[in-house]
Amino acid sequence: MEGIEHTTVRANGINIHLAEKGQGPIILLLHGFPEFWYSWRHQIHALASLGYRAVAPDLRGYGDSDAPADVDSYTYFHVVGDLIGVLDAIGADKVFVVGHDWGAIIGWNLCLFRPDRVKALVNLSVSFSPRNAMNKPLQTFRALYGDDYYICRFQEPGAIETEFAEIGIDKVLKYFLTSLPAGPLYLPKGKALRDQLGIPITLPSWLSEEELNYYVTKYENTGFTGGLNYYKNLDLSWELTAPWTGSQVEVPAKFIVGDLDLTYNTPGLNESMTFDELKKHVPLLEEVVVMKGVGHFLQEEKADEINQHIHDFFQKF
Repeated sequence: MEGIEHTTVRANGINIHLAEKGQGPIILLLHGFPEFWYSWRHQIHALASLGYRAVAPDLRGYGDSDAPADVDSYTYFHVVGDLIGVLDAIGADKVFVVGHDWGAIIGWNLCLFRPDRVKALVNLSVSFSPRNAMNKPLQTFRALYGDDYYICRFQEPGAIETEFAEIGIDKVLKYFLTSLPAGPLYLPKGKALRDQLGIPITLPSWLSEEELNYYVTKYENTGFTGGLNYYKNLDLSWELTAPWTGSQVEVPAKFIVGDLDLTYNTPGLNESMTFDELKKHVPLLEEVVVMKGVGHFLQEEKADEINQHIHDFFQKF
């Protein structure tokens, strides 16, 4: 895309690809699944025009960054370690951070582990989830939603990758990017997405065929394994974060979610998204915004509004 510079830096022992544009205070943009830097294309251009240096890495396992073969190399600590390495490589002492989906989870943990490196945080879709000292995440998910819940289905090595390959990368991405339910996502074994894909999907106005193809081309090269490894490490990350049980995120923060987002409509997750509940764990939280009629990929669905939310919050600092 015009004006976006692509570089690779060495961070935490691996190569991390960066897409960036602009000069000024740095905003680190952290993507989720199934995405890569490209999901921030609208923000990169807009924030650069507003006087920021927008930097969007491909997180480990995604896009043009390295994808370590060891499944256990995708804990919170590995990814936050990568980001500290990126900040050091680009000469950034303290930055603004925006995260979406898994990028939001990593953003919360970056602020938890290294608040000295973050000026302020805007997170989208996934709110902060305090560590439950009694129950591992997968145990909780299975108890609440059953074995067909998508996070549970992502655990068996190679299983969902094989199903996705049989369906076709283009169809899988088209579904995930445009047609996620406003509620828990289930992927029954052996027939994942069969019912959902029985109805033709028309692309929404915010995603063109050309843009979808850009996603497809990248995932045809990388596959989904790197991104799925984040889900496979939920329990390991839970074990390793035991010292942070009860810790708060002490960074100025703003949280934004769409009222049609599957996270906002999943029992057990949505309760954590109210201002009062989230502020218990994020004491410097300034605002929770619920966008009407917006789904999971809100930085693409409502790019102009998200750009304004980011700018309005960060200019305070």
